[in-house]
Amino acid sequence: MLRFLTAFIMALSLAQVANGAEMNHGLAMRGNPALPANFTHLPYANPDAPKGGKLVYGVFGTFDDLNPFDIQSIRTGARGLWDPVFGNLVFEALMKRSRDEPFTLYGLVAERVSMSEDRSTIEFFLNPEARFSDGEAITADDVIFTFELLAEKGRPTYSSRMRQVEKLEKTGPLSVKVTFNERASRETPLLFALMPVLPKHATDVEGFGRTTIEIPVASGPYLVTKVDPGNRITYTHDPNYWGKDLPVNRGFHNFETIQVDYFRSSTAQFEAFKKGLFDIYPENSPAKWRTAYDFPAVDDGRVEKVAFQNRTPSGMLGFVFNTRRPAFENRNVRKALAMLFDFEWANENLFFDAYQRTSSYWQNSSLSSLDNPINEQERALLGSDAANLPDDILDGSYRTPVADGTGRDRTILREALGILRGEGYSLQGRQMVNADGEPLSFELLIAGDVGISGQDIERLALSYQQTAAKLGIQIDIRLVDDAQYQARKGSFDYDMTVARYSSSLSPGTEQTLRWGSASQDMEGSFNFAGTADPLLDRLIDAMLAADSEETFTAAVRAYDRALIAGHYVVPLYHLPETRMAYWTERIARPQTTPLYGPQFETWWSETVQ
Repeated sequence: MLRFLTAFIMALSLAQVANGAEMNHGLAMRGNPALPANFTHLPYANPDAPKGGKLVYGVFGTFDDLNPFDIQSIRTGARGLWDPVFGNLVFEALMKRSRDEPFTLYGLVAERVSMSEDRSTIEFFLNPEARFSDGEAITADDVIFTFELLAEKGRPTYSSRMRQVEKLEKTGPLSVKVTFNERASRETPLLFALMPVLPKHATDVEGFGRTTIEIPVASGPYLVTKVDPGNRITYTHDPNYWGKDLPVNRGFHNFETIQVDYFRSSTAQFEAFKKGLFDIYPENSPAKWRTAYDFPAVDDGRVEKVAFQNRTPSGMLGFVFNTRRPAFENRNVRKALAMLFDFEWANENLFFDAYQRTSSYWQNSSLSSLDNPINEQERALLGSDAANLPDDILDGSYRTPVADGTGRDRTILREALGILRGEGYSLQGRQMVNADGEPLSFELLIAGDVGISGQDIERLALSYQQTAAKLGIQIDIRLVDDAQYQARKGSFDYDMTVARYSSSLSPGTEQTLRWGSASQDMEGSFNFAGTADPLLDRLIDAMLAADSEETFTAAVRAYDRALIAGHYVVPLYHLPETRMAYWTERIARPQTTPLYGPQFETWWSETVQ
């Protein structure tokens, strides 16, 4: 009887699609989804993967929050609840992103969607089988409740998104229509399809912004079954998971138990992996990749080192200038300071020449401005600002300066000194000072142990410090623990810090939170550089409005040129591949690797027969 009623309700909702808008099984940012409506599984998943067994992750840091959507969780939220690497184990979005296409979504909680041709409206039709973990059906009321709650109390990612909404309508028990205002872009409907759905009946609205370790009610494939704050969180597969047979989930969520263990140092983390205490270790250090994997499990094949060739843009890892600080307001000063990082010396002496220097935010892709002279579309987008961009950036020949590898390249030092003198600086004794006699000195904030702020970054910082000192510039390196590091970055309490700007083949609204004027003073945003430049805002808008590959590529390349010319970061490096090691006697993976690299959600246990 229940199935009949839910099917009847769904049919009633589908009948309410107005104005002849087409009902779709998926959404693509540009063009059409690659998979047909009757697809059986995503191409990078093994639909016959065995179920069962246990997967253990090891991560650095700590956690004390099981709500991944409030501002507090940016710093200490538990991994796995809603996770771009481990997967959304507990909370689910309306639709699921395919990692084998630039930006395409397929039905999940919302099994079908209807979007107007101009993308000013989108209507979601929920799967009548969709349930929360307590058995309650997911309804339109839950969707509207979630949207409104996140608008008021959610992270900036969600609260800023909601400012693009003109109207929310419940068009049926299982359908919701969103009408967007003039702030919205072509990408906005897809971002709403990636919104989570929270249970109205089981969410503490009043306490939503406070840290909590209360086990959440949600709709995902796993339940939180054990919590040891700061040390371990355990997830167990929900035997009643409503979506296990959906095409987007076949070959996913193969482990019975997933455990995330936390470590206070990278040394302890790696030693634990070597002992077999967790299963997968992504390796970002070329030095360790070459020298540290000499333990018995590698020699006898129980642990495999594997490198996946990257097929997406390099992104940008760099020391970021906080332009909110007076010393970094001047673009030419930033340019001179960026020149002082000797990549060639560091790459040879610290990293076995494993890295490539990064010069573009979309390097190694067709979206990069490198080797692509500016065209008329880009000139039109840049307008009069094109005159302010250097010729080498306009003609595509720009590259970050190449040093002689000695750590004291006199040609580069003289050029940097000349730029600083042109901006009113001078050497007084052994100290660089401005026209008011104030020394050019600043603090570089890094976390002292792991990840992009780990030991490799510390050595790079020391190298940068030594080169800058040759021009009388004092850089104080400030190492802090992870909690303090995240807190200071979140409140922009630093002169310079380190950040990684990941890049996809479909950049969009996330750029507003990284570089847009609206996010300059938005605590918890990713505008680490503090930019508020009308040119960047205009180019972000152009990217979001592009309705063809040609116009989109032109917009991204123009944007790339503007970011490069702004000298907001000291570009560091990138690897052309993703490296990791894993225990092959316990863990297996599909033969097919998607566009965006390995997806742990599709791996499975080798111990299951």
